[in-house]
Amino acid sequence: MNHYETVFILNPVLSETQVKETVQKFEEFLTSRGAQMVSKEDWGLKKMAYEIQNKKSGFYHLFEYTVTGEILIALETEFRRDERIMRFLTVSMDKHAISWAERRREKLKSKKA
Repeated sequence: MNHYETVFILNPVLSETQVKETVQKFEEFLTSRGAQMVSKEDWGLKKMAYEIQNKKSGFYHLFEYTVTGEILIALETEFRRDERIMRFLTVSMDKHAISWAERRREKLKSKKA
């Protein structure tokens, strides 16, 4: 099982309900195939550096999870098929990236408290 991080951008014209449904769809897609979710983050509506599909903003979400590499091909195919997804990026995390992500999550928790 490898450690991965996926950031995806949802179309800004979606309602809050549609955004939640889409995020839940991809989370269930991963967990149904044996992925262990480490963390999920909703970064909200953000302005992008350049237009994508004539849109200047999008809803950003981050998943951090562990799963076998074969599942990534199916996940990325699902991202491409869903018109609500504007862009996505999946990266494999090494031990340094994992420790950095843990420190970042702890820092976010301390800010909320």
